[in-house]
Amino acid sequence: MSDAREYPSRPWVGIGLIAFRGEEVLLVRRGRPPRLGEWSIPGGAQRLGETAEAAARRELREETGVEVGPLRLACVVDAISRDAAGAPRFHYTIVDFCGLWTAGEPRPGDDVSEAGWFPPEALPQLGLWEEARRAIAAARAALGLPPR
Repeated sequence: MSDAREYPSRPWVGIGLIAFRGEEVLLVRRGRPPRLGEWSIPGGAQRLGETAEAAARRELREETGVEVGPLRLACVVDAISRDAAGAPRFHYTIVDFCGLWTAGEPRPGDDVSEAGWFPPEALPQLGLWEEARRAIAAARAALGLPPR
């Protein structure tokens, strides 16, 4: 066990930011493990000395180039991936914030291969992780958007 992200000695704090532009939600395709190649909520690890909100805004900007207005807390998710022997290979406690788009057009950056806006009817075809779907629904509620 170590301070590495893979096979860590403790959970890592992950920060996500669920951005909406009207009814559309911003998603990224992961460029590295865990969940390599899957569509996901933009986010990443919080840095030492960085506030959770600052981490959320930084990760959104680095991964997509998008900016949002005021943030609200959407939900907290535990993401634990185990290896074949059952040992935790990755363990993140993810704090998901949400906000409304103010500027920027999605472009993949940092550790993502694609970024884009998706209408609610497109989400079922993306194969989103169950917890990501739950977080998006919680974000809609937190921002007063209609449920989908």
